[in-house]
Amino acid sequence: MKNISLMKKIIAINLFLFSIIGFAQNTPKDIVDKFFTEYKADGGSIALDNLYSNNEWMSRATDAITNLKQQLATLNEDYVGQYYGYELIVEKRLSDSYLLMSYLVKYDRQPIRFTFQFYKPDNVWRTQSFKYDGTIDDEIEESAKVYYLDLKK
Repeated sequence: MKNISLMKKIIAINLFLFSIIGFAQNTPKDIVDKFFTEYKADGGSIALDNLYSNNEWMSRATDAITNLKQQLATLNEDYVGQYYGYELIVEKRLSDSYLLMSYLVKYDRQPIRFTFQFYKPDNVWRTQSFKYDGTIDDEIEESAKVYYLDLKK
């Protein structure tokens, strides 16, 4: 009977330790998914605070983050309509330690692009930068220009 009780305790401790280790090893995808969950539930300000919470250096950029929060707050239902979700557009790796992820954020009025950059100087991913813009329609039009097409077939 003592062996069963001891085994239960060992399993519980291992599960607890595994969950702590798993939580500490956030991938950029985990960070982005958490951002969008908080963005929808709590708004851009809280989502941005938590997005940058993994980078202690961002405490030196409080004015820039405050400005970004104010700009992000303008993406409300009066301006862009209802929020419907997000889709990955592109993921680009500069190396094993630097990653850019660009998302199409779907609003009723128009799509907005959210771009995240992540850096892993040692073992943990940090948010390096975040920005958003509404010029994705201009870029896709530009990419359809004849001089971008391979016409030698």
